[in-house]
Amino acid sequence: MADTLPTSALEVPQSRSWRWPRFRLRPVLGVLAFCLVLGVSYGAAVRLDQLANGHTSLPASRAFFWEITGALSAWVTLPLIQTATLNAPSPRASGWARFLGLHVVGFALYTSVHILVMLGIRYLLYPLLGWGEYEYGPMAFRLPMEVSKDLIAYGLAVTFISLFTAWRNQHARALREAELEGELRSAQLQSLTGQLHPHFLFNSLHTISSVMYEDLARTDRLLSDLGHVLRASLERAEPTWTLAEERAHTARFVGLLSARFGDRLAVHWSVEPGLDSARVPCFALQTLVENAVKHNQDRVQPLEVRIRASETAGAWRLEVEDTGRGFGGESPASGTGVGLAHLEQILALLHDGRARMERGQGPEGGARVSLTLPLGAKP
Repeated sequence: MADTLPTSALEVPQSRSWRWPRFRLRPVLGVLAFCLVLGVSYGAAVRLDQLANGHTSLPASRAFFWEITGALSAWVTLPLIQTATLNAPSPRASGWARFLGLHVVGFALYTSVHILVMLGIRYLLYPLLGWGEYEYGPMAFRLPMEVSKDLIAYGLAVTFISLFTAWRNQHARALREAELEGELRSAQLQSLTGQLHPHFLFNSLHTISSVMYEDLARTDRLLSDLGHVLRASLERAEPTWTLAEERAHTARFVGLLSARFGDRLAVHWSVEPGLDSARVPCFALQTLVENAVKHNQDRVQPLEVRIRASETAGAWRLEVEDTGRGFGGESPASGTGVGLAHLEQILALLHDGRARMERGQGPEGGARVSLTLPLGAKP
């Protein structure tokens, strides 16, 4: 495998759907503890300022109460900042208009709700604590002071949330790439193992030897197909290639199978124009065709395999259908289904839930496997 995987196969386009913050208990409690520590620290600073200016008539509890209620109010309204940041993380990601518009609205909501919650707590608790009625002071001076403090807090929170989200996304992407690379190594090893399996090589070489004295051109073509199939299994390093490349590889594999099974196997292709450049996981079609043939190779009836590729609304579909016994039938040579499981996992890692595999039944009762891929999979 290559040291790095192509980013075009792994990057997920930014969705413009509205995103909401997700809350987990430990981070929420951690932020709460930080706000309490910050409130106590600011309270100590205010108390020291009071003492320095000779304001000893006020009890020390007032300074700590003011700052702690301010910090707790900020903790309560923090989801407003998170929501704005998640939906406009940076001008580069969301555009300047969306970035500025959301953060202007987000700051206005944050500072308004923060001040209202803070004053509500103070007006409510002052009488309960026996301190009389709370006096906030002249609004013309107090409100600009709170808004300016909130602006600094908002900017710091947005910066921290953006950096943390970027780090978390990078970590998740690195983990997904590592998982994908592992799955691709496994798929590549499985493909290589299948091609180097003694039965496959024996059958392929036996087929070639049976025609070499009768049809030299066909012998040369079969040897070329076998060489290309083995080379692709050994050398392929990227997770995806174009549908045209996958078709060429699968056609060579089908050529070897057709030479072995003769009239018992017929493969039909139906690919809509314009899809040759669409990207698919390497060996996807080979896996599906091989699964169909292996599951039915003990049958004496002819087997027809139909391969279709078509574009649908917002996606495109790759389908392999056979006329065999279907998924419900048991075959002594059908295997464990590891190939399909690997392919399904690779789809999940490549497209982050935007691609899917469906297994069903064809009109003649055979197996049908469909891959639905996002149009973004096209280069």
